[in-house]
Amino acid sequence: MKKSLVLLASGLLLITGCQKSGTPDEEMMADEQVLATQRHCASAEVLEEQMKADPALRQRMAEIEEFTQRVAANPGQFRLVNGMIEIPVVFNVLYRTTAENVSLAQLQSQIDVLNEDYSATNADYNLTSTYNTVKSGDVGIRFVLDAVNRKKTNKTSWSTNDAMKKSASGIAPTSPTTKLNIWVCNMGGGILGYAQFPGGSSATDGVVLDNNATGRTGTAAAPFNKGRTATHEVGHWLNLRHIWGDATCGNDQVGDTPLHNTANYGCPAAGHKSTCTGTPVEMTMNYMDYTDDACMYMFSAGQKSRMLATFASGGPRNSFAQP
Repeated sequence: MKKSLVLLASGLLLITGCQKSGTPDEEMMADEQVLATQRHCASAEVLEEQMKADPALRQRMAEIEEFTQRVAANPGQFRLVNGMIEIPVVFNVLYRTTAENVSLAQLQSQIDVLNEDYSATNADYNLTSTYNTVKSGDVGIRFVLDAVNRKKTNKTSWSTNDAMKKSASGIAPTSPTTKLNIWVCNMGGGILGYAQFPGGSSATDGVVLDNNATGRTGTAAAPFNKGRTATHEVGHWLNLRHIWGDATCGNDQVGDTPLHNTANYGCPAAGHKSTCTGTPVEMTMNYMDYTDDACMYMFSAGQKSRMLATFASGGPRNSFAQP
């Protein structure tokens, strides 16, 4: 379908941020909550700061990419532990108002969504007919609610500078090499969330979600009220790129996803075609596009192989695959 597999270029995005609207500020975000209407990405600014802080990051990411391509091409060298990867999830909730202190029921609904989407048991999984032959099926990953940490702050909103992950201003991660930390807070500047790819510092490893894009109940607000922001961001945490490769007709390093000329928003009409070579029908229902929650509902088999490669012996998430 597409793409020769290549190593990471210098423009690789370490952190992916999904915007609600507007442009993120490097410091403090706007005080008022802006409810989402479209997904947008705030990756470039964060990447620049990460590269400045850690010049060796580029090489680590290139090595992870080479490893990923090798394991994905030879899946026989990878074995699930006990037939399944079980990932303990720690939610770190930062709140100023009562509404921002999202309920346990809302957090559990997010776990439920992750388990449905990563096991292909989501109710909308079979809505596509175009890409039935390349749908991932059960990825083989399960998420378990491990703990919930809560902290009241005076901060009206948070930016993408990882301040929520520091004990002085937020909540430090819990055992980030064996637990997936998810920070839930009021993101400013229209940010829905962002994730750290494998290879970054364990001190900032995990996913950040806006409280209005967490789970499918409580404060979750349409059109991002079905928990798919976390599905998308955890995909990044497991080394998936945006489906359009963050460039016009770019490469997401997956062989069975079609070339997308750019991100898709809202709910595109069935049969929407790319303007790239071959004008393929775009996989707008893929979790790694930017469509609304109700209109994304599948990973591809190639994306599954890529995610599972992170758990292989020597892989960047192998510590999560231990009994």
